[in-house]
Amino acid sequence: MSLTPPPSALPAAAVLLVLLPRVPADQAALRQPAQAALRALQGRLGSAVRVLKIDEATHPAVVQSFDSPELPACVLVRQGVELWRQQGLPDEADVNTLLEAAQRA
Repeated sequence: MSLTPPPSALPAAAVLLVLLPRVPADQAALRQPAQAALRALQGRLGSAVRVLKIDEATHPAVVQSFDSPELPACVLVRQGVELWRQQGLPDEADVNTLLEAAQRA
């Protein structure tokens, strides 16, 4: 006997889209600190929020659709509804705000 509710009864997970700027190939080393920061961010958020990076070089239309004045930017969404947005990567205080936004909706 399972106590897990059916998938339709589970709330949809919030997703933090991290919109990353295009980085020239000769400056690829600049991506490494950002990658480490995103892994650490996912660790702090746990399973409450899934972190997805959206690279402008790979998905320019997706990044442009969020009409962000500068990159990197973070957009928290759940089922297509924007819950929270910030320019730059979140710091520790922002992570708490982000988690609260994910839990409210």
